[in-house]
Amino acid sequence: MGERSEFQGVIGRTRAESTPWWPPEPRPPAGAPNVLVVVLDDVGFAQLGCYGSDIETPTLDALAAGGLQYTNFHTTALCSPTRACVLTGRNHHTAGVGRVVDLATGFPGYDASVPPSCGTIPEILTPHGYAAYAVGKWHLTPEHEHHLGASRKRWPLGKGFERWYGYFDGETSQFGPTLQADNHAVPAPGDDRDGYHLTEDLIDHGLAFLADLRAVQPDKPWFLYLCPGACHSPHQSPPEWRERYRGRFDQGWDAWREATFARQIADGILPEGTELSPRPPWVPAWDDLSEDHQRVSARYMECFAAYLSHFDHHLGRLLDRLRETGELDNTLVMVISDNGASSEGGPNGSVNDARNWNVAEMSVEEAVARIDEIGGPTIHNNYPWGWTVAGNTPFKRWKRETHEGGVCDPLIVHWPAGIAARGERRRQYAHAIDLLPTILEAAGIEAPAVIDGVAQQPIAGTALNYSFDDPAAPDRHTVQYYEMLGSRALYQDGWKAVTYHPIADTSIPIDDDPWELYHVAVDPSECHDLADAEPERLRAMIDRWWVEAEANQVLPVDTDLLTAILGLERPGVPDRDHYEFRPGGGPVPETCTVNVRNRSHTITAELSGPLGDAEGVLLVQGSVLGGWVLFVADGHLHYAHNYVGLRTQRARSNAPLDPGTRTLALRFERTGEHRGIAHLLADGVEVGAGEIPQFTPVRFSITGDGLHCGEHWGVPVCDDYRSPFRFTGPLHRVLVDVEGEAFSDPEADAHDALRKQ
Repeated sequence: MGERSEFQGVIGRTRAESTPWWPPEPRPPAGAPNVLVVVLDDVGFAQLGCYGSDIETPTLDALAAGGLQYTNFHTTALCSPTRACVLTGRNHHTAGVGRVVDLATGFPGYDASVPPSCGTIPEILTPHGYAAYAVGKWHLTPEHEHHLGASRKRWPLGKGFERWYGYFDGETSQFGPTLQADNHAVPAPGDDRDGYHLTEDLIDHGLAFLADLRAVQPDKPWFLYLCPGACHSPHQSPPEWRERYRGRFDQGWDAWREATFARQIADGILPEGTELSPRPPWVPAWDDLSEDHQRVSARYMECFAAYLSHFDHHLGRLLDRLRETGELDNTLVMVISDNGASSEGGPNGSVNDARNWNVAEMSVEEAVARIDEIGGPTIHNNYPWGWTVAGNTPFKRWKRETHEGGVCDPLIVHWPAGIAARGERRRQYAHAIDLLPTILEAAGIEAPAVIDGVAQQPIAGTALNYSFDDPAAPDRHTVQYYEMLGSRALYQDGWKAVTYHPIADTSIPIDDDPWELYHVAVDPSECHDLADAEPERLRAMIDRWWVEAEANQVLPVDTDLLTAILGLERPGVPDRDHYEFRPGGGPVPETCTVNVRNRSHTITAELSGPLGDAEGVLLVQGSVLGGWVLFVADGHLHYAHNYVGLRTQRARSNAPLDPGTRTLALRFERTGEHRGIAHLLADGVEVGAGEIPQFTPVRFSITGDGLHCGEHWGVPVCDDYRSPFRFTGPLHRVLVDVEGEAFSDPEADAHDALRKQ
């Protein structure tokens, strides 16, 4: 596959003596279904309506009612690794994605480089006549390859997709996202003031891709990989959706968890005899919170629920189109979440996760003061731990960890033409690596031994088709290892050995981590540790874990995340003293451009003609959540530094600029740790200054916002302008010169990377 077919016509001396020939178009097997894979983000086992929640998800519930609902499906505990499993059918370390791609190291299981020997679903399906499209979150390209000068080998189109519309990072603003289309960057088509929301935009693009296909090829099957932001932070949705849930979670997480568990038992979602795992002691009881703390915590959950329901509604638009065109019956729909509910909001929740990353914690009182903004464009909100535990009901622990709260997630399968059962549940063990072989068996396509001349590694997953019409079929996926950030587990024939390792803690040798043993076939919530009762079984399973680890490139087990962030040399853009930017290009990712943090620097905008009455952005980095911008407005030169959304510090020229001005500049003079004076200059003469008492220490953007020249794609850094605020004058280029060593805070940088999942 992938090679040019040998010519089978006749070539003579003349056209009359020759016979033309065209290679036949690839055709899928008869009856091959369309395939829609939906990967939800950070949605816990208990957060969909059909899994016991009171959050409104009628579209997803209808898919479950018309198909199958798996209640023993598992992931890797993190987003990038699970997505690698889904797309390749191999274990995440085998695919080189042992962690999120932001934590890549120079070991084969962790280099964030899915090898050609792990072919993806589109690389397998398209040679058989399928179209293949990706929409939404990607998070499988290393950060140093996000820039527009990078190789596209690990972008979606380099991995077999024919079209892509979405974003690279683990998260992005839903009102001002950082977007890519195919192999280039594009601005969002609007913002919150235009009624824009990314979820709607993604569904619109999915519909457009399918419409473009059907306009020319009405019978060609397609694979659509749909990955919304929902429900990774920020939990943002239109205001009318947020209002739908006002007051709905005032009972608190303890009562909500108990009510959800009762529904799970009553509806048969969980096996008879399942117990509710105890709330962890480090998570406060709802009744122990102050009234204000309860009020803002409830609002965080309202916004999460609104975000999920809003996506569910727009997924319904896509399914309605398929129903209208008669394609839904023969579309294999598979819906999963990439890991359990997230704990990254911390014990109190957050209105801006960048605060934590920049060591600028916020109080509950401040959150209460901004409660009406939560869920909107100026807030990067994430709920507190109590809701995390509730979202994973009945399991213990959460995302990033290998107990069931991190790895047991929803799976809905809907395919009327291929599955006779309706509204049934399946308890067979399943894992994210099982989706690819399931799709291939449904399509009647064998996994190729070679793709584009590269021998393929064996598919690790097990097709689930055997379970479609036989709820009593014995499990075929009987052994599965887990490893995530030092936490480990092995599932084997209904038993699970598991150990938790504190993230980034190198003081505890991994051999000192205590292992637990559960008979998860009868105790899925891991309430009864049988390690002492079954020491031989536990020892054998631990030994088997090491065998699986060696076979799947898990080794070395590395808990030194500071080294992962800073201590290893990785490909990328080296730091230098001088940078040049020109208008008209796309954004430059923060990790691939100049580092101005805690160092003196000069930004010089060179005009190709006199300034005149021009205005607009000269250079900008970040967003309303944190960043800086140099711009001209109302005839004055302005500089604004937004310190993690907490305060905006400004400098402004003392008088209107001379229309004949040819250069505009900012000279930032460092006067102390993360502080300085912003000097504004016109044609080399100082025209204004302002003190910047707190410069951002760690990272400006947490949602992928890059550096822009001549305009701003995204949510504005400050309220002095509205994006894109394109510079209207003769801007030639912008130069940035930095002094001293690039600043880095190893502890904070590691914390940053860990929270980007």
